[in-house]
Amino acid sequence: MIQRSKHGFTLIELLVVIAIIGILIALLIPAVQSVREAARKSECLNRMRQIGLASTMFYDVHRAFPPARLYPKRTPFPPYDKGLDQPSWLVRILPYIEQANFYADWNLSKSYNDHPDDLVATPVQAYLCPTRRSIKDAQAPPGLKDVLVVAPCGCGGWIQVEVVGGATGDYAGNHGDLSPGSSGWATDYYYGGNGTGVIISSRAVEKAGGQLKWVDRIKYSSITDGSSNTVLAGELHVTFDKLNTIPYNGPIYNGEDLAAFTRVGGPGVPILSGNKQPISSVLGFGSWHSGVCNFVFADVSTKSISNNIDTVTLGQLCHRSDGSTVEGDD
Repeated sequence: MIQRSKHGFTLIELLVVIAIIGILIALLIPAVQSVREAARKSECLNRMRQIGLASTMFYDVHRAFPPARLYPKRTPFPPYDKGLDQPSWLVRILPYIEQANFYADWNLSKSYNDHPDDLVATPVQAYLCPTRRSIKDAQAPPGLKDVLVVAPCGCGGWIQVEVVGGATGDYAGNHGDLSPGSSGWATDYYYGGNGTGVIISSRAVEKAGGQLKWVDRIKYSSITDGSSNTVLAGELHVTFDKLNTIPYNGPIYNGEDLAAFTRVGGPGVPILSGNKQPISSVLGFGSWHSGVCNFVFADVSTKSISNNIDTVTLGQLCHRSDGSTVEGDD
């Protein structure tokens, strides 16, 4: 009888093979993650371009860019004393991002709170960065919130307010820079007509039937620095722990919550990066992409701008008519 020897892997050989496979997987995972993030960043730019195209199509119909919201001056006088929490600009451009049926249920002259709960809670995928979240993770819940209120004199304190909920998003219109001020004066950037960007708060007048019409209209002729040199919209900064949390990431359709759908940039408001960098201001742009933040310009070109851009240059890109023609670097 012929004896046949049986050969197999020894324990040491098996451990070596497992170790080699582990090393290969460890080397492969970062490459796969990098490819996936590159795809998500590209899709983010595509969605920003879609918003830019929608804004220009809105322009073709209305001969002006959409107002960020309807909002009076600090001391409103008739007839420019209308508007406060009507739907934001992200509602106005819905028909141009293939959301005409959704848009049909909105009334641009009615209060945000007067719209059905299921309507205001409906997110739109085009308003979300795929690196940051999916459509199922885009809602801010209503409830009571402690808010720190500080007057121009520096005095103030914490108060509890009831906040409204609704769908959230990752993109914000360019309201400009802080050159108009943010100190409680009537010239502050957030009042109607004061913004230096492209998507700004506008005063409103009441027309027949109670319909509101915006009066501070930003046209291409208003962008004297050039549409290719002026930001239209960009990614808003929010950290992972502040997602869907007011005031850091509030309802994007609520015209009263300006930081939910517009941002400013420039000295005092740099581009922030990553999902953990502390929020020094709820006003700034920022992304979760590595080292860059995505923007769409008024000519509908999209650019990934370095987070390290100096704030003076950033402010020039956000101001539509400061006399600078600096271009955003890719």
